[in-house]
Amino acid sequence: MLRYRKYFYTLSSALVAASIFALLLFGLRLGIDFTGGSMMEVGFKDIAPSHEMITNAMQEFELGEVVIQGTGQAGIILRFREVDENLHQKIFGKLQGLGSGDSASTSPNSVEERRFEAVGPVIGKEIKEKTFWAILLAIILMLIYVAWAFQRVSFPVRSWVYGLVAVITLCHDILITVGVFSLLGYILHIEVGVPFIAAMLTIWGYSVNDTIVIFDRIRENVLRQGSSFDFSKIIDQSVRQTFARSLNTSLTVLFSLLAIFFFGGESIRYFVLALIVGVVVGSYSSLFIASPLLFSSAMLKRKRSR
Repeated sequence: MLRYRKYFYTLSSALVAASIFALLLFGLRLGIDFTGGSMMEVGFKDIAPSHEMITNAMQEFELGEVVIQGTGQAGIILRFREVDENLHQKIFGKLQGLGSGDSASTSPNSVEERRFEAVGPVIGKEIKEKTFWAILLAIILMLIYVAWAFQRVSFPVRSWVYGLVAVITLCHDILITVGVFSLLGYILHIEVGVPFIAAMLTIWGYSVNDTIVIFDRIRENVLRQGSSFDFSKIIDQSVRQTFARSLNTSLTVLFSLLAIFFFGGESIRYFVLALIVGVVVGSYSSLFIASPLLFSSAMLKRKRSR
């Protein structure tokens, strides 16, 4: 596996470069969780239309991401971009049409607008700053923990290098996933909000876990070999030993996510899509990037010591 590491590095470098280029050129299409917008609460007489029906009905108004939240059996709250009064009335009229179409016994008067107001961004400047510092603290703590956990295998690379490689791999996974959504935002106008942040944190945990499993097997094999061993053979052996387990776990998760993506609700579709991209990229990087990076670190250390 290690003999193909240059190909893996080339592929990952191309994907990361493309992601950075997409972010610089297109940026991320931010949803109302970041930018603020309008909130509209509507009550129906009997039962509210499905979220999918409402989403399809709102498409003609080009509202961007429409966040739909149910309130009881017959109420909904819609959050979308800021609109003027004229468009507000058109949206309400469309919802009245959905209400009158629920059954023959209902009429437009059975649809009640309970409130309409402008809302600020859910994710404000303070929350963004706290999120940044929380992620930075998590990275530092992860480095410290991995360095402590791998302190018995400080040769041929120091224990903290395992943590550093895990962080680099994680950044690789997150950056490519964000780059994909930057491109999707430009092409398909997909917006990111709180669910996207939740997906990134989920990918974070999944990627780190998958990488540490392989590193832990490398540690076990190094300790079994004693003072004399070929690090490249140990890495190849460790990857082979964990390959089937990692692949089976990833495929199981991926099949579940694909089922949710195709048959689940519209409101979680892009959250699941982010997880799908993250799981695919994370599985690839754990197997084909993290271990080669560890070997490259050992080779670099050997060259410097000469």
